[in-house]
Amino acid sequence: MNFNELEKKWQKYWDEHESFKAIDGSSKEPYYILVEFPYPSGSGLHVGHVRSYTAQDAIARLKRMQGYNVLFPMGWDAFGAPAEQYAIKNHIHPKEAVKENIKNFKRQMQTLGFSFDWDREFSTTDPEYYKWTQWQFLEFYKHNMAYKATVPVNWCPNCKTVLSNEDAAGGVCERCGAQVIQKNKSQWMLRMSDYAEDLLNGLDDTHFAPKVKLGQINWIGKSIGAEVDFKVDGTDKTFTVFTTRCDTLFGATYCVLAPEHELVDMITTDEQKVEVKKYKEACLLKNEMERTELNKEKTGVFTGAYAINPVNNKRIPIYISDYVLSSYGTGAIMAVPAHDSRDYEFARKFNLEIIPVLEGGDVSKEAYEGDGIHINSDFLNGLDKETAINKMLEYLEKSNCGKKKVNYKMRDWIFSRQRFWGEPIPMIYCESCGWVPMNESELPLLLPDVAEYEPTDNGESPLAKITDWVNTTCPKCGAKAKRETDTMPNWAGSSWYFLRFMDPHNDHEFASMQNLKYWNKVNWYNGGMEHTARHLLYARFWVQFLYNIGLVPNKEMIDTRVSHGMVLGSDNQKMSKSKGDFLTVSLLQEKGYDPIVYRMFCLQSHYRKPLEFSYEIMDNTKAAYNKLVKRVAGLKKEGEVDQNVFAEYKAKFVDAISNDLNTSMAITVLYDLLKADTNDITKYELIKDFDKVLSLNLENAKSTETTEGVDAELESFVLAKIEERKEAKKAKDFAKADAIRDELLAKGIVIKDTREGVVWHKAE
Repeated sequence: MNFNELEKKWQKYWDEHESFKAIDGSSKEPYYILVEFPYPSGSGLHVGHVRSYTAQDAIARLKRMQGYNVLFPMGWDAFGAPAEQYAIKNHIHPKEAVKENIKNFKRQMQTLGFSFDWDREFSTTDPEYYKWTQWQFLEFYKHNMAYKATVPVNWCPNCKTVLSNEDAAGGVCERCGAQVIQKNKSQWMLRMSDYAEDLLNGLDDTHFAPKVKLGQINWIGKSIGAEVDFKVDGTDKTFTVFTTRCDTLFGATYCVLAPEHELVDMITTDEQKVEVKKYKEACLLKNEMERTELNKEKTGVFTGAYAINPVNNKRIPIYISDYVLSSYGTGAIMAVPAHDSRDYEFARKFNLEIIPVLEGGDVSKEAYEGDGIHINSDFLNGLDKETAINKMLEYLEKSNCGKKKVNYKMRDWIFSRQRFWGEPIPMIYCESCGWVPMNESELPLLLPDVAEYEPTDNGESPLAKITDWVNTTCPKCGAKAKRETDTMPNWAGSSWYFLRFMDPHNDHEFASMQNLKYWNKVNWYNGGMEHTARHLLYARFWVQFLYNIGLVPNKEMIDTRVSHGMVLGSDNQKMSKSKGDFLTVSLLQEKGYDPIVYRMFCLQSHYRKPLEFSYEIMDNTKAAYNKLVKRVAGLKKEGEVDQNVFAEYKAKFVDAISNDLNTSMAITVLYDLLKADTNDITKYELIKDFDKVLSLNLENAKSTETTEGVDAELESFVLAKIEERKEAKKAKDFAKADAIRDELLAKGIVIKDTREGVVWHKAE
């Protein structure tokens, strides 16, 4: 059977009959289902995409069956470094590369039977779309939420662009492997930190999965403590530290500044200048993750200067160390080595004093990080933690050397990128007027159509050398001026795309309030767990800002956010390009696996669980699919449908899908139906109904191969037992796992554990 031809037939039918078209303002109850729209890479659709889309497609089909007006759109997140690097490597303009990649992605999606509403399709690279991204940036600027600042960034000297911390893990560029350096650059910033508390509180108005909420909470990183001022001995300089345990101040025996701290060069003694300079230069080669890694060896250099502990007037040495960041907190810490393991290691290495100020533990062996009654703490002696903190806060405020402070780990959003392929930032610099926003009537500000778009060696955007584009006039005074040459991050377009899907053809505003109110929220949003911090946080921040200026109806426009399990390779680790096991739909087709078989492979596992991939498992799935198709084809089509049985099994099927998209249980219901004591026509009509959700072409497909000796019922039983055994092994119930193996063997089934997963066959 030619799956491609069959799929083309149904895609044509669905298009002609607008089977999946969402109707704005329909009297039907709306239901909005969303998958993270993909970056259309040159390698094509990968299996992780399919995993996510298959689960969401099932719930979209079910909701349509239940009478909802379903919005299930698809588009393309096509700006950013990956597209640019692909274009440079293949000597093709990014605009053309994106067009071809989108065409390929869409074709592959259609081979998998996804029920997307293609009438709402757009790309972030469409001028009609990024016009509104630029317009919204101007709103940020008008409301004092966008500003310019010089900040330390991760810089890849090979890709010649700013990298996020995640893209610079291990101190190397994820894309090219070059050593990343720290660099101070002037960047556009969004005041995301102003929304920290709102973003925390807003989680109460969502139904995000618990681990997604936790990811958000950890990323925001709220902590309540105190800011304490330390004087630098013998100078008029002071610095401030943030601490959540001001009650332990009597145990502070040294301070540490970030190497980039503004005071470092001012207070470093002549004797220490060479060492300090050398250490600072070494820090430039490390990214933030490397610097803050808990298990790494602690390093640092003494500045030669001393601070005065404000509670006991003791002189304590000031060090610099890479584990303190200038961009977090105040860029300075007080160290209490008796009660912090990191400080303890540092103190041991540099032979610094360790003073316990809490009862418990043995600080001669290790830091004591528990709570206890205060000791060696003057007016705090004998007090518990809470009482001691409150009393110390009183002392600090009365002595004018500190105050209560709420701090957040989340920082302002670095919004600039020094590359060509991104949304131009619609700002103009005038020597007289400073930064001036473009006139809204002139949007979109288009990327110039140029042949050269490679990154520059001097850290400037490639746009900087296109003088006829850069040179303009000031919108405010009419004098000669220059356009901003940095572009937006790819996160810009993906921070609000779900709003545009609600009204994608609107050329008067980014989305009408009427449509936004009708669709109301994204009911169900699925994507990778790796995006539940950055991307989701950016999107929530963007929406909350739009809400505060009256442009969207809800402070939270995403109701439920879930994440799908990873696709694991033969080493039980996530598949990735860097490991050489990046798996695409194209590769599966080349190896003889029709996309519909991979769809079934995905449906047989709950979407939240990791999905173990191997070609042996795919072979088993292919065989199971062929047997299922063969069994369905053999059902007799005459007689009367048993309505009671029909209602019973349909209810079981719907319950399974409705239970957190439990497609694996839904497949089990289908196999149970085939074994049920009822007539063939009832089975056939139910399977047709089930397949409106599963979209496995069970009614029309024909088996491509004949496998003797194993029927569909046995296939279902074996696969269920293998899954049960896997769960038993995870729970370390090895007796149960062995019992399942013996049970299968008694039925003539031999199973074998391989690196790629469990394979099985009938005994000889």
